[in-house]
Amino acid sequence: MRNLIVAAVLAASAMAAQAADMSCTANAAEKKLAGAAKTSFMKKCEKDATAACEAAAAEKKLAGAAKNSFTKKCVKDAVGS
Repeated sequence: MRNLIVAAVLAASAMAAQAADMSCTANAAEKKLAGAAKTSFMKKCEKDATAACEAAAAEKKLAGAAKNSFTKKCVKDAVGS
């Protein structure tokens, strides 16, 4: 169980690092996505960012309003809008 948690934290860190390099919007533009492909990509990217941000909030042991605020800002930064 502990190894699973460590793996999840490492995966979340890797996703957060990738998100810090490029936002979802920038990735979509770089890939020249439009229409339904862009919408699908953005939804998946936001979902991945939300999971990574929630993991980061848990790692920081945030709760309540602090967790919500942190997660909201983190996802907004990752998505790029």
